[in-house]
Amino acid sequence: MTYSIGQAAEMMNLSAYTLRYYDKEGLLPMVGRTSSGIRQFNESDIDWLKLIECLKASGLSIKEIKQYIDWALEGDSTLEQRRQLFYGRKKAIEDQMRNLQKTLDTVTYKCWFYDTAVTAGTADAPANMAPSQMPPKIRRCLKNSGLKQDI
Repeated sequence: MTYSIGQAAEMMNLSAYTLRYYDKEGLLPMVGRTSSGIRQFNESDIDWLKLIECLKASGLSIKEIKQYIDWALEGDSTLEQRRQLFYGRKKAIEDQMRNLQKTLDTVTYKCWFYDTAVTAGTADAPANMAPSQMPPKIRRCLKNSGLKQDI
C-alpha cells in the first residue's frame, strides 16, 4: 500500500511541510515518486519515519540522522559506526532517565510535603517529621532527591 504525503504526515502526526523538509535534507532518499513527481510513501518509508522521529527524540540532530541514513545506505561496511551510534544514544537516554527520575522523586516528595502541610495547617508538620515517620515511598523519594527535608 502507498500513502500520499498528507496521509503519511497524518499517520506520523507530522506536517507535510516536515516531511518535505526531511526529504530536502536527504532523510528520505528511499521515498518513491510518481511519474509526475508526487511522493509516495510505503510501509518501509513509514518505518524509516518512525526511526527518524525516534532518533530526533533521542537528541540527534538532522545532520547526525542524515549521517546514520548514509551509513545505512552504504551497507555492511558501516555496521560498527551504526552500532556505536545506537550505544551512544542508549547511554545518553539512560542518563536522561536517571536525571528525570531524580526530578520526579523531588517533585513527588514536595507534593507529599505540601499535602501534609495543608492537612496539618502548617509547613512545620512535614518539616519536623522524622524520615521514619514518612511513608516508605516518600522516604525513598527524599533520599533520591538529595534534598534536606526542611527546605
